[in-house]
Amino acid sequence: MQQHPDLQLDIRGDVAIVRLTRAAKRNALSDALILALRDTFDNLPGTVRAAVLDGEGPHFCAGLDLAELKERDAGQGMQHSRMWHAALERVQYGPVPVVAALHGAVVGGGLELASACHIRVADSSTFYALPEGSRGIFVGGGGSVRIPKLIGAARMTDMMMTGRVYNAEDGERAGFAQYLVPEGKAFDKALELAERIAKNAPLTNYALMHALPRIAEQPADHGFFTEALIAGIAQAAPDAKERVRDFLEGRAAKVSKQ
Repeated sequence: MQQHPDLQLDIRGDVAIVRLTRAAKRNALSDALILALRDTFDNLPGTVRAAVLDGEGPHFCAGLDLAELKERDAGQGMQHSRMWHAALERVQYGPVPVVAALHGAVVGGGLELASACHIRVADSSTFYALPEGSRGIFVGGGGSVRIPKLIGAARMTDMMMTGRVYNAEDGERAGFAQYLVPEGKAFDKALELAERIAKNAPLTNYALMHALPRIAEQPADHGFFTEALIAGIAQAAPDAKERVRDFLEGRAAKVSKQ
């Protein structure tokens, strides 16, 4: 895999650090950078068990690179959007869980990228916005599907119609992030979580990434059946059996209040 100049991949044990390195442009997403993200998640080494997605400098990602915003006919616009869909699908439905380390701007396409991750850690400098509405365009990177699942369609409508910006605290309450930490600490917390996730049984992580969101979309009877299939497959894995034996024989830690 050829490394893109605006994207850095660093392997730390069984965790991959994927970092946007376009700080001078607030890590704005060019088409080439989106394709590099796709290729990176498609080609992670087999030893990687989890990933952290980060942005260099004071901002996670300020969205689409407006220098690339150009006139397209309807067909070209649709194909461009579908290219983003395919790339961000490799984040959400790729080989490993992804923890996003959010700080500064998480705006437009940057919020679409963050919403494709499985866990989001925000620091107190984080703010969220969807300025597409004021620019006469619509989200095209999967935001209309993923973001309402985090915050609800009404909140997303408000953001796009009125230009509302959420700060870090209000954003956590709304559902943009699962964790809120002091400024400058998002990466450390994201890495801590990724290292913990990497210790899980791989098949359980895979089921949580690939099966759980689909079960949530199914009618209840279909969901129950899919759940039963996944539960049977997961518990049959050798490492799952070993973990259960460790628990039954007192070698595994019990759940306690954190």
